[in-house]
Amino acid sequence: MHRFFRNVSLALLALCTVQVHAQPLKGAVADYPTKPIRWVVPFAAGASADGVTRLVAAKLRDLLRQELVIENRGGAGGRVGAEVVANATPDGYTLLLSNPGPSVNGPLLAKKALYRVDDFSPVIFFGYTPLLIVANPSFAPKNPHELVEYLKANPRKVSWGTGGIGSSAHIAVALFQDATGVDVIHVPYKGGAPAMIDLVGGQIQLVYASFASAEAQIKSGRAKIIANNVKRSPQAPDVPTLAESGLKDAEALVWFGMSAPAKTPREIIAKLNVEANKILLMPDVKRRLHELELQGGGGSPEDFDRFIRREANRLEKLIRAGVLTRE
Repeated sequence: MHRFFRNVSLALLALCTVQVHAQPLKGAVADYPTKPIRWVVPFAAGASADGVTRLVAAKLRDLLRQELVIENRGGAGGRVGAEVVANATPDGYTLLLSNPGPSVNGPLLAKKALYRVDDFSPVIFFGYTPLLIVANPSFAPKNPHELVEYLKANPRKVSWGTGGIGSSAHIAVALFQDATGVDVIHVPYKGGAPAMIDLVGGQIQLVYASFASAEAQIKSGRAKIIANNVKRSPQAPDVPTLAESGLKDAEALVWFGMSAPAKTPREIIAKLNVEANKILLMPDVKRRLHELELQGGGGSPEDFDRFIRREANRLEKLIRAGVLTRE
């Protein structure tokens, strides 16, 4: 299963090396935007995706000189919000906060998904971040080795919350179980934020989360990191990574970007891409993204499109191999 994430860092980092040039707007889109833009975040408020969106949106409002209305539409691992955007008029006034769950995993894993990967026009890639294994402070294991031992000794007794079927965390849990042979209870929520609330409350023991979504709980001591991913987090420098614990195959990432409905005019896609690239280069934005451990963002719409298609191909191979099943 590790093939799903193998070399993903290199692929994502390559996106930020491309020079992007704006194309002049023509015809009916020449004055775009002339009214507020709706930006759908397909997760509950408070999730890491929500934070990334608000960071970029604050700058994009100034550059476009137009209001951006952020609309949280959580549910079904992001599919509810993604479906809204997929069916919206392709005029540049409805956008999607792209993420593996709603953009790739959901339409491929969910039998009832009412949209496809091709129902979106990628705009720009914002970056990727490792997923951390976060636990309730009362949960005994302190590191990956202790976690695996505990789970093997207590099969089907530990609840692992995710943002829903097809979410990045769902895929990460599947990777972890496949790599270690443990058996946990998967508890899908309508987004990562509700899962984190139940973790803090003690209803579940584990979640996969980016540092951005778990920052407040970790810093307040209401949650703890028991496994770093890809590299050691500055917030938990003494906690080893999965690879350092012999669990390289269990590594998992989550990424974010912006997309529009398919058939959105190319001139509008290009304008949004250029302005968003400017934002990613702003010192205060770069500093905050670094704090959130988000990296590798930028590039052209074509780069982001190729990356999404690669991720879709990897997931389809896992489904054909029987490692993941359509729900």
